[in-house]
Amino acid sequence: MRRNLPINKIISSMPVSATLGINERSNAMIKAGKKVYKFGLGQSPFPVPEHVVEALKANSYQKDYLPVRGLKELRDTVAVYYEKTQGLSFTGDDIIIGPGSKELMFILQTVYEADLLLPTPSWVSYAPQAVITGRKVIWLNTERDNKWLLTPDTLEAECSKDPDRARVLLLNYPNNPTGYSYSACELKALAETARKYGVLILSDEIYGEVHHDGDHVSIAKFYPEGTIVSGGLSKWCGAGGWRLGTFAVPSNLRRIVDAMAVVASETFTSVSAPVQYAAVTAFRENKEIDTYLLHSRKVLKTLGTYCADTLVGAGAKLERPDGGFYLFPDFSPMADKLHKKGITTSTEMCEKLLEETGVATLAGSCFGRPADEFTLRLSYVDFDGGLAITESAKLGVDAELGIDFLKKTCSASVEAINLMGAWFQK
Repeated sequence: MRRNLPINKIISSMPVSATLGINERSNAMIKAGKKVYKFGLGQSPFPVPEHVVEALKANSYQKDYLPVRGLKELRDTVAVYYEKTQGLSFTGDDIIIGPGSKELMFILQTVYEADLLLPTPSWVSYAPQAVITGRKVIWLNTERDNKWLLTPDTLEAECSKDPDRARVLLLNYPNNPTGYSYSACELKALAETARKYGVLILSDEIYGEVHHDGDHVSIAKFYPEGTIVSGGLSKWCGAGGWRLGTFAVPSNLRRIVDAMAVVASETFTSVSAPVQYAAVTAFRENKEIDTYLLHSRKVLKTLGTYCADTLVGAGAKLERPDGGFYLFPDFSPMADKLHKKGITTSTEMCEKLLEETGVATLAGSCFGRPADEFTLRLSYVDFDGGLAITESAKLGVDAELGIDFLKKTCSASVEAINLMGAWFQK
């Protein structure tokens, strides 16, 4: 065997995905007998709804390869889902199914030759995918005091440098890592700028159904001809390990779907048949899903509010989250105190925090922020989501959830955030 294996130099210099890396490290520490609070990965704590699980069981015999673009019944159901939830006009022919939205994003960047515009902070895998596919990454600055949201002026400033250049804007909301989202007015303004310069928007709305108030709005309502909507089962249906993602592509961009299908046919072939059949049940409107989402949102909003308020009390700069299960606190106001501890970067801050409290988080630099900015991302979902939904349902739809509820159902998350608050106040 050759001693110097001819591995692609770009890929050989890249580390494993930061979120997966912190999860593996946390599990190894736990296995070694250490107490670790898993605020690093960002996996839904809630179980897959029982009727969806039953649908998977009922279709376990399905063994044939399905169409590359996905099961027709599922694609049609997803199109109806977008019509009912967002008022978007898609047909089954506009939908493509993949083994997670992450894979579909990678394939899109493979087939569509354009610069990638990324608001900072952004999820850890967006930029590496662009690097692997040879695309240019252009970071668009955002401000903490504006909830890290991209503004039309910032988008305009970048696009006006070369108006005819092909660009993809990857917009994610509710956002990972910040937990914040956009209002309809903010989305409309961004859509107008994108249309002006012919920017293709990849709207990653995987957390749309876990907007804490159920008020998610898709930017595709304002820019339907230029927006691809990305979704899936992982975040709102608790089925991350099932690996099923969806792209909804406007009919005028059918060539993109055709090209993606070619790559899919030569790579993953098709998504697991039993999972696709079960996903039909997940995407169909029904009372079970509505109730499941209502209680999921209540639990996440209550816990997210408690965590944000605790960290603000400890000196962090952030606002309460709008959706999802993430916070992106900025501890820069405490820089002098951190410097006295020998901490000069966000990575060092997270390392020290893990070492001294057992709370696993990710440095802001993993998400495109400067290394010396004291930001971090935490995913506040180290709890039994099944128990939390059950207890919320017992209290009733209109009941307010409080600290006693959190201590009963989300004790590890409460302990972790309190340890964080105390550590930063030392």
